[in-house]
Amino acid sequence: MIKRITLVLLCLFLGGSLAACSTDGKNKSVPADVPAKMAAAAEPASGKLSVVYMTKNITPEGLMAVYKAMGWNPDGKVAVKLSTGEPGGHNYLKADLIKDVVNTVKGTIVECNTGYGGPRATAEKHYEVAREHGFTAIAPFQILDENGSMTLKVTGGRNLKENYVGIHFLEYDSYLMLSHFKGHAMGGFGGAIKNISIGLASAEGKLWIHSAGNSLTSWKPAPQDKFLESMAEAAKSVVDALHMKIAYVNVMNRLSVDCDCSSSPAEPDMHDIGILASTDPVALDQACVDLIYKAPDGKSLIERMETRHGIHALEWADEIGLGSRKYSLISMDK
Repeated sequence: MIKRITLVLLCLFLGGSLAACSTDGKNKSVPADVPAKMAAAAEPASGKLSVVYMTKNITPEGLMAVYKAMGWNPDGKVAVKLSTGEPGGHNYLKADLIKDVVNTVKGTIVECNTGYGGPRATAEKHYEVAREHGFTAIAPFQILDENGSMTLKVTGGRNLKENYVGIHFLEYDSYLMLSHFKGHAMGGFGGAIKNISIGLASAEGKLWIHSAGNSLTSWKPAPQDKFLESMAEAAKSVVDALHMKIAYVNVMNRLSVDCDCSSSPAEPDMHDIGILASTDPVALDQACVDLIYKAPDGKSLIERMETRHGIHALEWADEIGLGSRKYSLISMDK
């Protein structure tokens, strides 16, 4: 059984006012207006916790509430990264849900091509998928690797020395990562870390991560833990390159054991949970994993995560300094 991290739930009823927390991309101080007794219970020896905001309200209004709670202020040209979803699938984030937040940041929705063929393997076909799924109707849209790849340096890794992202990656100053949290056939689960690693990787970069740095041209699956570590290492290269101008939202609905990259994903057999947001991707994904374990109907997704040793991506991400698995979870609901 996977060793569990203690989940600290801090439910604040502040009449619509919530103090913004530091956006240093690592640990966050507990907000100043958390009642003293609750803050003392949550505070670890270091005096720091990463903060994750949550609402059960899976609507445009709920998404906007957790986004604003982060106190994150993007600079310059803003990219909104999401998965366009494989044609035939129906669990990807819907345009109507994200439209208000995308417009608030004046964002361009961005994606990268797949490394496994299919309708999203070429830019021309991928743009058509984005149109069919409603994304081009709500904002500008760009395939970041439509003209090739560029590399980012990986520091602190033991599998990757460089990470391959779309060549247009650095044309944007800030990134808002909108991720559908769900299961994944290879990683066990997919959330913020998967979105900033495999999601932002170019087509060849996806092969690079899956092979733990052994191939840019073909699928050469690495040992499972090396693949999971490579995801964390690639994610850290993105965060390092953006100098903290990045924030994360995970939507926990349509919780299938399969990824949105599947054209025929398994139907969810558990209830929707909510929307979570943080400036720490490790804390955010850890909070989502913990909520799955707390769910009375999470058996299938727990099995998917455990059989793929998915927690190791978070263990390694924490170890190399991508973020912290220790967090406080603050409810936005009254």
